[in-house]
Amino acid sequence: MKVLVSCEYSGRVRDAFIAKGHDATSCDLLQTDVPGPHIQGDAMDAIRSRQWDLIIMHPPCTALAVSGNRWYGKGMPKHNERLEAIRWTIGLWELAKRHADSVCMENPVGVLPMPPTQYIQPWQFGHGETKKTGLWLHNLQPLVPTNVVDGREQRIWKLPPSADRWKIRSETYAGIAQAMAGQWG
Repeated sequence: MKVLVSCEYSGRVRDAFIAKGHDATSCDLLQTDVPGPHIQGDAMDAIRSRQWDLIIMHPPCTALAVSGNRWYGKGMPKHNERLEAIRWTIGLWELAKRHADSVCMENPVGVLPMPPTQYIQPWQFGHGETKKTGLWLHNLQPLVPTNVVDGREQRIWKLPPSADRWKIRSETYAGIAQAMAGQWG
C-alpha cells in the first residue's frame, strides 16, 4: 500500500507502516528526525505528486486548537491567522480525498467547522496520559483501542516552556501510530 504521512517530521507513523510492509513516505517542511523516506516540502505538493492508497495528515494545530483561543479567538490579535489556518486545513482535507482512497486527519480539540469522526486518547493505546485528539476519517473505520492503561496524566499540557516544546507536543504517540498501521494497513 502507498501511504503518505503528511505534516510529519518525526517519522513515527511512517515507520509504523513501513514495519508492516507498506511503501510509506512522510512529508513536512522540516527535515525528518529519523532517516527514512521523506519529502521535505509542501504537503499539498506531496499529495498531488501521485495517487495514494492512504494519506494520514497532521496539519499544524497552533492556530486551530481551542487552547490557543487566548491569542487566536474572535477579537484577538491573531484571529486572522486562525481563519487562514481553517481555510488551509479544509483545503488540505479536500485535496487529500481527491488523491487517496482513504484519508485520516488528526488534530487536537479545536475550531474546525466539521466534527471529527472520533476522539482518541493516548491511554487507550498504551500511554498513561491524556491528550484528547480528533480523527477525521474518510473511508476508514474508527481506531479501536489496543491497550487501555491506567493513568490519566496531562504531561503534554503541563510541559514547561522550552525551545522544543512545540515539537514534543506535536509528536504522535507510538501506540497510536502502531494502531493506525495495524488497523488501517
